[in-house]
Amino acid sequence: MTGILSLATFTPLTGVVAILALKLFARADEPRTASAVKWITLAATLATLALSVLAVARFDPARAGFQLTEDVVWFAGLHYRMGIDGISILFVLLTAFLMPLCIIASWRSIQSRIMEYMIAFLVLETLMVGVFCALDLILFYLFFEGQLIPMFLIIGIWGGQRRVYAAFKFFLYTLLGSVLMLAAILAMIGIAHTSSIPALMAYHFAPGVQTWLWLAFLASFAVKTPMWPVHTWLPDAHVEAPTAGSVILAGILLKMGGYGFMRFSLPMFPDASAAFTPLIFTLSVIAIVYTSLVAFRQTDFKKLIAYSSVAHMGFVTLGIFSGNLQGEQGALFLMLSHGLISAALFLCVGVVYDRMHTREIAFYGGLVTPMPIYAAVFMLFTMGNVGLPGTSGFVGEILSLTGAYGASTWSAIIATTGVILSAVYALTLYRRVIFGTLTNPALAGITDLESREVLVFLPLVVSVLILGLQPSLVFHFTDATVARLVANFHPASLM
Repeated sequence: MTGILSLATFTPLTGVVAILALKLFARADEPRTASAVKWITLAATLATLALSVLAVARFDPARAGFQLTEDVVWFAGLHYRMGIDGISILFVLLTAFLMPLCIIASWRSIQSRIMEYMIAFLVLETLMVGVFCALDLILFYLFFEGQLIPMFLIIGIWGGQRRVYAAFKFFLYTLLGSVLMLAAILAMIGIAHTSSIPALMAYHFAPGVQTWLWLAFLASFAVKTPMWPVHTWLPDAHVEAPTAGSVILAGILLKMGGYGFMRFSLPMFPDASAAFTPLIFTLSVIAIVYTSLVAFRQTDFKKLIAYSSVAHMGFVTLGIFSGNLQGEQGALFLMLSHGLISAALFLCVGVVYDRMHTREIAFYGGLVTPMPIYAAVFMLFTMGNVGLPGTSGFVGEILSLTGAYGASTWSAIIATTGVILSAVYALTLYRRVIFGTLTNPALAGITDLESREVLVFLPLVVSVLILGLQPSLVFHFTDATVARLVANFHPASLM
């Protein structure tokens, strides 16, 4: 037992303890107290990032099984099991990477109840890292459901004008699907007499049982992904959430649906996964085309990017259920890439929103003149979102479509139109916001990126370019694990 995963998971809570201790000796409304809370939160997230990097350094990519495992008897026969493989290690790193950027991005934009805001993010980080490290079904469910609470508070307290509506919609959608997953988890434990995820991956459930279990897990993962038509909570949540909340929603929480499909649906219910692949392909293609068209007609900056996320996750589900190496690798790579690019795009929205307090696209125009650095950064991430070669977005999309083509030619052809549509709405947005003359007098005094904002964007810029030019950095960790996943899942060709 190494304990490093538990340290990485629960280190953010040490920041919570430090903040609560500070609250006992200082007034929460004092500027010095607020500054200390921010620095404590940043230190805790950076410590989590350091531990995640250490876990990556100790990870052996050549091994397909779980590593750095921990197994302790918990209570009532349940076990506290932790471990990572080539799929989960990268999501742990992505989570730890984005959290410090969220804290820095919130440094000045959050002015009320700063202590509670930072505590919510630290608790959320613990729960998100725990989801990717948990190797026990009950432990996974506790982490998976627990994160609804801090995100509900983040949206409902620090969000926009319709924040209460958006928070409850987010909570109810995700909770309803997860109740069905809980019933399936209890059934699996009753049948296999274990809650160990590695043991359940090796257990063969009867085909009829697999169908019901697969559908129950689909109810939860489809909402999280989100898949059409259970995606409607996402645009509202994104629009009303504070900038950092949108970053975590798009960068991490949306990936938990895809991660769940790869961790549970494919290895535990392979027969049902193969049988329902046509359904997943149909829903994915509809999501790609429909939400791309909806995105094109949006007038709100954030809502356009939110619908773009739904479309991109359609490529992810296509790749996952293609059942071949290219599709699985592409889906995994695209989730990581989208986590970086979508997070950066929402941060780009946050930059102009903090200055002008509006997200209406028509309000802007000609920002290239007063904000040339911002224009360059926004262009890079727009190109990455479109899938320009040389950026990380290209690698994931081309592999996902290649994998989908091997399973269903028509699905891949129709989905490819989504690449064209994404270029249409993304480049139209960029042209309307950045190019042209500065005709709105309200924009006359707008300033370019400040040093704090450059500090936030620089790691994202470097990451998107490095992964686009050297994708083997990801495949080095995923090859063995994905190869084992594909070996156990052979869906029938849908051509």
